[in-house]
Parts: sequence; structure tokens; C-alpha cells
Amino acid sequence: MRNFLIYLVGVFIVVGALAYGAHLAGIDTQWVLIGAAVALGLGVMGGISKTQKRD
Repeated sequence: MRNFLIYLVGVFIVVGALAYGAHLAGIDTQWVLIGAAVALGLGVMGGISKTQKRD
């Protein structure tokens, strides 16, 4: 579980930085939020697949 939390913290940092950059670039807030939600979803799915224990 620890590896997943570390992975998730990294995903939050990357998504936050990309959302902030998009906001500074003048992209509409609704699109920034949609992009952030998609990126977070992909990050969580990637974290689960990379950190799950194999039987």
C-alpha cells in the first residue's frame, strides 16, 4: 500500500502542475478541470495496475 501512496502523491503533483500551467496559459477553467479529472483517473488506474500484488 505504501508504494501506491507514493505513486498517488506523484500523480497529484504532476496533475496539479499541469492544471496550473494550463490555467496560466489561459485555458478555460472547465477544460482544465476536465483534463485534471481525466489525468487523475488515469493515474489512479496506473497506480493500481503497477502496485497490485501478483498471485
